[in-house]
Amino acid sequence: MTKTDRKITDEVVAFVAQTAFSDFPAEAIRIAQRCVLDGLGLMLAGSAQDCTRIVREFSCKSCQGSGATAFGKDSVMLPPALAALVNGTAGHAMDWDDTQLSTSPDRTFGLLTHPTIPPLAAALAVTEMLGGVSGREFITAFLTGFEVECKIAESIRPEHYEKGFHSSGTVGTFGAAVAVAKLIGLDHPQLRHLLGMTASMASGIRANFGTMTKPLHVGRAAQNGVTAALLAQGGYEADPDGLDGPWGFFEVFGRGADAERIIDKLGRPHSIVEPGVSVKPYPCGSLTHPSMDAMRTIVIENDLKPDDIQEVILYAGNNILHPIRYTTAENELQAKFCMPFLLAAIVISRKAGVQEFTHGFVHSQEVRSLMQKIRTEFDPVIEAKGYDKMRSRVEVTLNNGSRIVRDADDRYRGGPENPLSDDELKEKFADCSQSMISDSTRDEVVKTVFELDSLSNMDSLIERLSEKPAVSCRPGDDYF
Repeated sequence: MTKTDRKITDEVVAFVAQTAFSDFPAEAIRIAQRCVLDGLGLMLAGSAQDCTRIVREFSCKSCQGSGATAFGKDSVMLPPALAALVNGTAGHAMDWDDTQLSTSPDRTFGLLTHPTIPPLAAALAVTEMLGGVSGREFITAFLTGFEVECKIAESIRPEHYEKGFHSSGTVGTFGAAVAVAKLIGLDHPQLRHLLGMTASMASGIRANFGTMTKPLHVGRAAQNGVTAALLAQGGYEADPDGLDGPWGFFEVFGRGADAERIIDKLGRPHSIVEPGVSVKPYPCGSLTHPSMDAMRTIVIENDLKPDDIQEVILYAGNNILHPIRYTTAENELQAKFCMPFLLAAIVISRKAGVQEFTHGFVHSQEVRSLMQKIRTEFDPVIEAKGYDKMRSRVEVTLNNGSRIVRDADDRYRGGPENPLSDDELKEKFADCSQSMISDSTRDEVVKTVFELDSLSNMDSLIERLSEKPAVSCRPGDDYF
């Protein structure tokens, strides 16, 4: 039987059922612990965003029970699926979560996922529901979901993204569902029904980039993954070949799949190791990061101030200019997809973190004035080089008439070729969690996550993510 004759559903079911902690190389476990720390920080930071607040209020009004923590300054207990919804939304609320990498030029960066948050949010909720889950069991579930998510994103054809689907919402649902399936031990028939259900639950469209609904895509991916896995455990049925055939996920959502990218490829190698994962230095689309770093280098090397600048032009191809679509930012969500804002923030603050993506900063007169001096232009030469790299060029004209030009570095900061150091990752976690937990608790969380593979009980880590005990939600109670 050739690869093209084999069903992808069969491959995924066999991989999920057979995978054990011992199958993951040490490097996968090391990177997974970094991804977990990054994801936890982003859930804490994102818990203060308006989109998360609204989802949390909705969830509290919708529930009659508890079982898992929705993290934040005032944590609340919710049913696991709703906790996954809140934490998943929070984890993507600032668009600061990690990014899967491409293995070939036709797999554009947008097609691939933000892989950590869906399986992390779903696995945390069910881990807390179960109680007594070890760090090794948790990592095994997280990495299994992460791997299935990445390989599905890698194998679905680019039409999926080009026609408007948001892969972190669609494919992320499979990562969440598989992580939970591993925790609760679904058998082969249940796994088949799980994948069929998940295929029907996958959703998210790019029209909502720059709005509150983009992070909701990831929250719903986590929520739906939990729901599908628990339904499958209870005997709920779906098409047992939900990934395959003319009405299966790949054909309906992407006009097919390149089967050779997933058949015999799950765990060979693990995507978290090769090609790796990019941990974001800035809370916005990774497509913008090399350009922002190029701008930052220009500003620091030349000690530029906003008043020194006459004009900035960012040259790039359509892979950057199409999704980064706002010419001016009217709020902090649009700011994440607005190159004039992002470059202006770098010029003004020489960084872009939690404080820069706020209503006050976006609407400050200094930012509004500088954005008017910054524009983007399509460059056919850059376009012709393909989409395997995030290529761009920054040209700055100063008021004195001089011009500074810098190409973005192909070895962009945060990617596997130029990763954030552990210290930089800790600094990012501190920025994300500064108003949520104390310094001493933060140090304990960091230490625990970096030793996750030896943790006997995940409950101790989950408890540390809240400064005070989470309260149980009941309809009509006011927690906000």
